[in-house]
Amino acid sequence: MKNTKTLLIIFAAIVLFTACENENLTVNKTELRFISEEYKPFNFTENSEATGLAPDLLKEICSNLSIDCEIEFTDWSIAYKEVLTNENTVLFSAALNAIRKDQFKWAGPIASLDWYLYAASGNMLVLNKLDDAKSIGAIGVIEGYAMDQYLSEAGFTNLVYCTDNVDAITKLLSGQIDLFPSDKFTTTSVLESLGNTIYAVNPVWTVKTELLYFAFNKNVADAIVSDFQKEIDLLKKNGTVQRLTEEYLNTSDFPDILQIYTEAYPPLTFMDNSGEITGYGSDIVKEIMNVNHDYYSINLSSWSNGYQLALDNPNFCLYTMDRTEIREDLFQWVGPIGANTTWIYTKNGSGISISSIDEAKNLASIGTVSSWFSTQYMQELGFTNLVYESEPEVLAQKMLNGELDAFVCTDITFPDILAQLGYEYSNVEPAFSLMSSDFYIAFSKSTSSTIINQWQTALDKIKQNGTYDAIHLKWFQN
Repeated sequence: MKNTKTLLIIFAAIVLFTACENENLTVNKTELRFISEEYKPFNFTENSEATGLAPDLLKEICSNLSIDCEIEFTDWSIAYKEVLTNENTVLFSAALNAIRKDQFKWAGPIASLDWYLYAASGNMLVLNKLDDAKSIGAIGVIEGYAMDQYLSEAGFTNLVYCTDNVDAITKLLSGQIDLFPSDKFTTTSVLESLGNTIYAVNPVWTVKTELLYFAFNKNVADAIVSDFQKEIDLLKKNGTVQRLTEEYLNTSDFPDILQIYTEAYPPLTFMDNSGEITGYGSDIVKEIMNVNHDYYSINLSSWSNGYQLALDNPNFCLYTMDRTEIREDLFQWVGPIGANTTWIYTKNGSGISISSIDEAKNLASIGTVSSWFSTQYMQELGFTNLVYESEPEVLAQKMLNGELDAFVCTDITFPDILAQLGYEYSNVEPAFSLMSSDFYIAFSKSTSSTIINQWQTALDKIKQNGTYDAIHLKWFQN
């Protein structure tokens, strides 16, 4: 009887082991179709083989996961629709944005793209803001591209559809279109294929930054997407992603496991004369990384660009951000790291007085930066007299020139803005206190809770050991 029981146990174990092994084989042998377009230097064909930054990285990942690497190139619009509608398909190199965010599952990022509006070098076109391009004759776009979606959503009606990047840049150089949104890597590659150089075009406006990913059909198992993400992170740590980035993009800069962005907003954050990103908030962020022994590069960007990236992308950090009711559920928070008061400023001697919100609403014009917390607050209050720019210096100068009645800014940062313009704080009048708030380090909603807890614990530590007070004294002695 004992022998029989033993045999039964052994047999059951064999069956269970075989079942588990077969289950693993099913996962490992999942046939994924990887679909993209010819988009040199990210993905292209050379010697009848798919190559470029993304395909080479893809081959490494698939080899490590024992997955067959079947790569197809077609038109982008076809590839996009194919992955939207067919199981076990993957789109690359795809920019993650608000429109696409919930259409796919994502692993990455594998590269970062800065998008510019390019004009032919002989075109003396000048743009002061993105909306100025709406009155330009024609802007070339490619159907289904992120820029097509972005400009269409922004209300552009002067878009002309081109077949591909070569067609678009050819039309740009010949004057058939006036502007074309593209990144430097692709633009350089296309111009070289046409026997030209990057100096044949001129970037007249920086539109936005996008991060590129592998985008999986929604029905692909979460475990597979997770395995891809783990492999990408490992290949970043072991230097493979940097090597491929240097080989194909001629730069060593690539998006890290955690993206950290800030803006030029002295004295909280800015780039000094030696090219280092510094300031009160930057010193705190760097000290937190020192405590955690986990170091990431910091990227300087416009606030509106960084804000949208933080809304869309996982594992994304943006500082410094005021924590308001409107933003509360949009982000995760580490802090507080400081406090400020937002004022409605007027030019000294203007004769404008403001004693209430209603009086402020009755002014002819108030300058404010789009995506600032104060802008969101005033929009919620029903202000209809707001004038938007992406740079606070532009608005401050307009107020001082008499082109605007007032300008909204915090008491911490406005003195530095004025100094950059050659003015003193005495040249303006803090006419009305709009709001007071604490500012924090903000993280995207999908950032790992482990990272959030590590950063908050590190911040609490530097507050306890005196480092926080020392940083505060360094930047706010008065």
